[in-house]
Amino acid sequence: MNVPALRSHNAALVLDLLRTAGETGISRLELAERTGLTPQAVSKITARLRAEGLAAEAGHRASTGGKPRTVLRLVPSAGYAVGVHLDRDELTTLLTDLAGTVVSLRRRPVDLGEGAGPVLDAVTGEVRALLTEGAGEPLGAGESTGSGGSARAGESTGVGESAGACESAGVGESAGAGESAGAGESAGARESAGAAGAAESVEVGESVEVGESAGPVLGVGVAMPGPLDHRAGVPGRVTGFPSWDGYPVRDELTRRLGLPVVLDKDTNAAALGLALRPAAAGSFAYVHLGTGLGAGLVLGGAPLRGDRTGAGELGHQTVQLDGPPCDCGGRGCLEVLCLAAVARGELAEAARILGAGAANLVRLLDIDQVLLGGRVVLGAPEVFADGAREVLAGLGLPTPVAVAAAPQAVAVGAAWLVLAPIFGQ
Repeated sequence: MNVPALRSHNAALVLDLLRTAGETGISRLELAERTGLTPQAVSKITARLRAEGLAAEAGHRASTGGKPRTVLRLVPSAGYAVGVHLDRDELTTLLTDLAGTVVSLRRRPVDLGEGAGPVLDAVTGEVRALLTEGAGEPLGAGESTGSGGSARAGESTGVGESAGACESAGVGESAGAGESAGAGESAGARESAGAAGAAESVEVGESVEVGESAGPVLGVGVAMPGPLDHRAGVPGRVTGFPSWDGYPVRDELTRRLGLPVVLDKDTNAAALGLALRPAAAGSFAYVHLGTGLGAGLVLGGAPLRGDRTGAGELGHQTVQLDGPPCDCGGRGCLEVLCLAAVARGELAEAARILGAGAANLVRLLDIDQVLLGGRVVLGAPEVFADGAREVLAGLGLPTPVAVAAAPQAVAVGAAWLVLAPIFGQ
């Protein structure tokens, strides 16, 4: 038996329960009951976590017998992660604490067609500027910034707020799970902050500090359009931008930033951020319509990427054999048809096409829920949610449809690529 690994796994279990308990905290007795560990083991683990600054007392709770129970909570400021959403025309960078709360945000235009060199220059500059700003007050997740600017607010991340009359799903409330985050593997609070073949690991206390009293930045998660290889950290022939094929994005950013970097598809990152919310469905598809169309798939609580990170390429399903050509080389792809309808201003038609793709996923995977997101959806959430629901209902598919309302769902999910292993996810 690998005793050190087992100890790390147990510490991760405890940390994850501290995280999900939030500010109200959880007692040692409850930790022992929910993990199956002995009270003595829990006491040793929590003592170590407190010594490392990852846990703290959160008051006392009345006991059914004997003295009141001491309640413990996670210390969110013990560590931070950077999330980067590299879209075709926009770059979003944000900083989250260990609890996934956004504390700083920057946004600026970018052109993926300029090539890897200039674009990664922009990413490097934005991340450095973000870290220079440091950890301030929590930022309202719905707030936006100007070109190259930053924004802050004294309110907590509003990622779970509804968009219009639609149902909504929060992002960033809990760590996700998946291959790139070491799904199914044990990971202690002081183990690797990277995942999916990140160039290096970092221990708590060994990385870049944010502010005088805040914890270290554990790494940078980068989410961009696919196809790509999340294990090697290398994009493929990004639709419309073939010059990115084979460029070592992860390793180059690791060299530039001096931090561990994780690379994944934008839809996978968003699905990761959604996967372990307290009320998350066990299986769902996150369908993202923005500058492109894709899906992040979650089965059994963990994102499904596939051996070549090829799962979820919903936008390049052929739905019209002799349809218009797509930049991917095919014809009649769901993406080209849907975006064409958007360009014509026919949002109801775009919603119907999106619903047809969602129906294909429901029939193929028998998922519990469809979540819609991306800038186009968030521009008219009721139209897209209602349109998709109508298509599914017309086919006799009762699967519920909701909107993931956060405009930074992908960037927050990118930060969880770094954070998730700390909690054993």
